[in-house]
Amino acid sequence: MTFSDDTTPLAALRARVAEFVRARDWAQYHAPKNLAMAIACEAAELMELYLWVDAPASREVTADAAKRARVEDEAADIAICLLNLCNVVGIDLSAAVERKLGEADAKYPADKVRGRAEKYSDYE
Repeated sequence: MTFSDDTTPLAALRARVAEFVRARDWAQYHAPKNLAMAIACEAAELMELYLWVDAPASREVTADAAKRARVEDEAADIAICLLNLCNVVGIDLSAAVERKLGEADAKYPADKVRGRAEKYSDYE
């Protein structure tokens, strides 16, 4: 099966991650605490790729094929750890994202925040 954002349901990725873990008998090491820490570590590895690069130049990091491959690898590592955490603790990620976007929509009304970077409490 070829995976692509355009054709792969989130459930298929979750199942692929679960099978990967099961085949290696790694569930015994995947306590929620450990998975949360792994997400943070992988996110730090992604951040490192942009360290000491100013904001405009950071948009160009992925123009270099080797750097783009590293960014993709770290993004994938974060996603794998997150999907694994969702599997372990029983989070329906799609439902959680939709709920959170609903909350953010109410907290950050587009007509009030469009083009602004202030925290929501700064314009209330």
